[in-house]
Amino acid sequence: MASVHESLYFNPMMTNGVVHANVFGIKDWVTPYKIAVLVLLNEMSRTGEGAVSLMERRRLNQLLLPLLQGPDITLSKLYKLIEESCPQLANSVQIRIKLMAEGELKDMEQFFDDLSDSFSGTEPEVHKTSVVVRVRAWSWGFWGFPALSLTVFWITCLHGPSVSEGHQPRLTKRGLFLRHMILAYSKLSFSQVFKLYTALQQYFQNGEKKTVEDADMELTSRDEGERKMEKEELDVSVREEEVSCSGPLSQKQAEFFLSQQASLLKNDETKALTPASLQKELNNLLKFNPDFAEAHYLSYLNNLRVQDVFSSTHSLLHYFDRLILTGAESKSNGEEGYGRSLRYAALNLAALHCRFGHYQQAELALQEAIRIAQESNDHVCLQHCLSWLYVLGQKRSDSYVLLEHSVKKAVHFGLPRAFAGKTANKLMDALKDSDLLHWKHSLSELIDISIAQKTAIWRLYGRSTMALQQAQMLLSMNSLEAVNAGVQQNNTESFAVALCHLAELHAEQGCFAAASEVLKHLKERFPPNSQHAQLWMLCDQKIQFDRAMNDGKYHLADSLVTGITALNSIEGVYRKAVVLQAQNQMSEAHKLLQKLLVHCQKLKNTEMVISVLLSVAELYWRSSSPTIALPMLLQALALSKEYRLQYLASETVLNLAFAQLILGIPEQALSLLHMAIEPILADGAILDKGRAMFLVAKCQVASAASYDQPKKAEALEAAIENLNEAKNYFAKVDCKERIRDVVYFQARLYHTLGKTQERNRCAMLFRQLHQELPSHGVPLINHL
Repeated sequence: MASVHESLYFNPMMTNGVVHANVFGIKDWVTPYKIAVLVLLNEMSRTGEGAVSLMERRRLNQLLLPLLQGPDITLSKLYKLIEESCPQLANSVQIRIKLMAEGELKDMEQFFDDLSDSFSGTEPEVHKTSVVVRVRAWSWGFWGFPALSLTVFWITCLHGPSVSEGHQPRLTKRGLFLRHMILAYSKLSFSQVFKLYTALQQYFQNGEKKTVEDADMELTSRDEGERKMEKEELDVSVREEEVSCSGPLSQKQAEFFLSQQASLLKNDETKALTPASLQKELNNLLKFNPDFAEAHYLSYLNNLRVQDVFSSTHSLLHYFDRLILTGAESKSNGEEGYGRSLRYAALNLAALHCRFGHYQQAELALQEAIRIAQESNDHVCLQHCLSWLYVLGQKRSDSYVLLEHSVKKAVHFGLPRAFAGKTANKLMDALKDSDLLHWKHSLSELIDISIAQKTAIWRLYGRSTMALQQAQMLLSMNSLEAVNAGVQQNNTESFAVALCHLAELHAEQGCFAAASEVLKHLKERFPPNSQHAQLWMLCDQKIQFDRAMNDGKYHLADSLVTGITALNSIEGVYRKAVVLQAQNQMSEAHKLLQKLLVHCQKLKNTEMVISVLLSVAELYWRSSSPTIALPMLLQALALSKEYRLQYLASETVLNLAFAQLILGIPEQALSLLHMAIEPILADGAILDKGRAMFLVAKCQVASAASYDQPKKAEALEAAIENLNEAKNYFAKVDCKERIRDVVYFQARLYHTLGKTQERNRCAMLFRQLHQELPSHGVPLINHL
């Protein structure tokens, strides 16, 4: 099909395959598909008022715009779309095209002659109440309602209300389409007309074959009665098989194709063309118009999907080069448009390198953008540069002052920025002020990002209920932006982050089936080749790692460390140390944790610093050195309090209480537990709740050693109840290793109380679990 179009139009502008002119200078050209659309328009104008219902008219008019703007589609697909809107009209169009294709060349010529007559004559078909005319109202609108001057009314029915004398009829897109097709056909030579007719015959034959195949497949599955039209069926989205059958796109079709695919990449990547298919179509567009800047930018976005550094950089540079050459940029800040292009090109290049981890190249590009923006006095560009400076880790002594200045300037220029590097309460206040600006200006995407950030922040603070509320709020929000092609704005990075938090929150509460469903939905919404797939990949790996550790399958957890490290190096090193610690390889785990601690302190990753300090402290008391662990725990507690990380603070207090228990002061450990256990039971994970109750039982038993016999028996009974509660918590997350420790402790307590039957039952369960999970020589009392 493409060779037919090239022979019709491209040969005069090509020599030996080299383009010497901009093919988009031609507004439109005639193709077999467009002849079929012309037949549809002609039949719509000829159909009487009573032959088509009002609902069918509305469906047809909703269908026409994507048909006129979109790329060529197969004839069978066109028949299907028309039949879903109006079966009667679909039959008329099919008969008309069949007579033309199976007839002679003069039948096609007569059809275009009839189209030309529709604009002239005593009774033209293109009249003021037809589907190809719009009415411009001056002073008063229809039905007596006042309207502003130059208000445009589109007649969306085959036969609308009559137009009064004060209204001036003008051609719509349909009328312009008719006019363009008639003019383009008139310019064809005889040989080109013959090739067009041959292409029409081939187009019709292919459509008939496809229609017969589809009819055979639907005979057994199609229910009786009329099919109801769904909203999404009206959307003529670009699919791979349709693009592959279409010829070169006209200017309007190319612009529509690019805008549609760009919108899909931003909002719903699963509905866009695959990276290979999209790049093939873009290469076809650039073949005939290398200076088409928008195609280069879409190629840049497409290459980002597959993490192609070279191609994405190449396309981005070509986009700004072509933008300058075509003069598409208007004057900005008293300077020619190319100056604006240059500084934003450098800024985008810095962002590109930052995304791929090339921080040195990103810094060089950012310095160039800052220099040009300062010369041009472009404050908006400078604010963007300042935010990227912080992202790149330009930590200086005046970083706090720079951020404060950035926020003030950003508000002045309409670029709200959140504070960074502050404590919890100030950070939430800054987000609140930023949200006010977002809602005031209806910045839907920034609102989604803000809610996703607050979800992560509440999880960091240890408030799982608030995090769950924020995630649910984001998922249930309707977008404030009107997205093209009927796409809901639900496939952005913000939604991926919220869904990952939901999966982790469910897994923490032992709801692994629900977490699997969320991850399954994430995999469907964000395929592995999409740009946000790494988020759910890391989430999935972490959940699998935690389950393997709970189940005592350390070899399986160790195999997952490689995948976690590939997605997040810091998280991977920490998980490797956890596995080594569980396997009683203390020296190797200590080396890794010490290196990780220094690295995280340089990056100011406070959450990971606290987690590493807790792991190092556990190494010390498991090595019978609890006194050395105390400074580590106190440092972790100070950091948790400073940054208002309540959950980490509670976990640190839990470890402090365990250290005091080992040191032989269970009474003080029990008083500490009363301070920490409430937040853990309220917002903590199921595993942490079980650990807390297990530690309470240990402290109760240790404290009861000095009691008299009746009081001691009462304390042991209370400890057994707490152990039962801890065992129930551990069972929810299938943590067999900790269940073994609990039943061992219960067996000892039942033996002390003289309850032989209960002791034997716990002993038997302990033996079963111990044979399945060897203890690796770790004393049970030193395991929190």
